[in-house]
Amino acid sequence: MRNLFRRFRRDSGPTATTGRHRPPAPVRPVGATNPGRYYRSAAYRPLCAGRIRDRQFTLVRRGLDPGEVTAFLHRVADDLAALHTELDRIRNENTRIKQHLRDWQARFAPRVHR
Repeated sequence: MRNLFRRFRRDSGPTATTGRHRPPAPVRPVGATNPGRYYRSAAYRPLCAGRIRDRQFTLVRRGLDPGEVTAFLHRVADDLAALHTELDRIRNENTRIKQHLRDWQARFAPRVHR
């Protein structure tokens, strides 16, 4: 049956020479300044623990066990919450270290004598 349909298929397009479909080219957002890298759409918000816990999936007849999915989502959400907490702590420490460095540089910088 496939051979019959191949006769009526056009010989132009992405499958004409290779027989395989090429993936679509990535679309860059308007005004993108970093060519060659992929950008997430502005419609996507960053993941947070609450969004992971509240995620709902459609139920199908031969789907996954909802209890296991919920347990996994809670585990991922807990890990993500811990990462965000650690990131905030590191940012605060970074700010504190930078401020101490500026204070030290101001105190011990060579002074210009007039």
